[in-house]
Amino acid sequence: MKFLTWLAASALMCAVAVPALAGTFVYVSNAEDGDIGAYRLGPDGALEVLARTPAGKLVLPLAVSPDRRFLYAAVRTKPYSVHVYAIEAATGALKPMAVSPLAESFPFITLDKTGRFLLGASYGAHLVSVNAVGRDGRVAAQPLQVIPVGRNAHAIRIDATNRFVFVPTLGSDAIFEFVFDEKTGRLASNTPALALMSQSTGPRHFVFSPDNKFVYVLSELLATVTTFALDGTTGTLSELHTTPGLPSDTTLMPGAPRVPMGSSNAQPRNTDNDIWASDIHITPDGRFLYIAERTSSTLSAFAVDTQTGALTYLGSTPTEKQPRGFAIDSSGKFLVASGEQSDTISVYAIDQSNGALRLLQKYPTGKGSNWIEIVSFD
Repeated sequence: MKFLTWLAASALMCAVAVPALAGTFVYVSNAEDGDIGAYRLGPDGALEVLARTPAGKLVLPLAVSPDRRFLYAAVRTKPYSVHVYAIEAATGALKPMAVSPLAESFPFITLDKTGRFLLGASYGAHLVSVNAVGRDGRVAAQPLQVIPVGRNAHAIRIDATNRFVFVPTLGSDAIFEFVFDEKTGRLASNTPALALMSQSTGPRHFVFSPDNKFVYVLSELLATVTTFALDGTTGTLSELHTTPGLPSDTTLMPGAPRVPMGSSNAQPRNTDNDIWASDIHITPDGRFLYIAERTSSTLSAFAVDTQTGALTYLGSTPTEKQPRGFAIDSSGKFLVASGEQSDTISVYAIDQSNGALRLLQKYPTGKGSNWIEIVSFD
């Protein structure tokens, strides 16, 4: 009896000392409403709708710190700024921490692997910047660097080694290559300084393979994905393959660069039938890759040859209207997609054998929902 009493007491102490973490949370930026919606993702893919937290009009790109303590949200209306939120691991709640100015309107932000630097890419101003981040998650008001790049910089990411940074410039059909110093946060041009792509490709977003050997670049204007080999020593890219991401019978036509979000300039031509690809993500095991195309409102799936980096187009699935962003959870079992012209978000189950997407359920969201981040505390 004494042993059983001791065992029960020990179990109770452990339960008190180590509180259970809540699991996985989904965050969606609602540009037109100017807030961030939160959801709890269950093990069966069901979403529980949580609170919505104010940010600012045209809140769009989100980024999560490597330690998952902070969520960053960039606002693309003046004064350009980044909102910092502390993530409550037990509930998924966002606690506003600080608001800091940004150098420009950024459609893409990210943090380096240490979480000490915030990097941003500006489509309208054709530049990238680096801001220091304090231990408390707050972003320094003055950037460390502001660097001009090619036309329409649309993304910025750092590789798994935290040494190499890449920036696709949609209007220049080039990917700028940088070397990153994680001690100072400074970027320096690599040699060569860029990788050129075919004219009118329009490189937009990209992802690294989980083993850091390949880079997959999405063409906004063609909805193709180009595979590059990443040299782990020099940090330079070598183009390998390009794979179409739409059905062969598509009636969509190649697109052209568009005016920046929030700009008062009118569109120069009718774009109703333009290809307008938006986002790209890869499963944690590297076996399947997905892209979103806004005009057709579809998600396209690819099988990945993890040895060669080659892609095979598998098919397209209807999704939310004008899908701007989506994300895959850390288990690789679920994909969550938003639509800028939809009042719902969709959760799909990913077939682990063939990558097919199966719609599980739709859930309410805000106006202009676009960027999605998924944070797991399991």
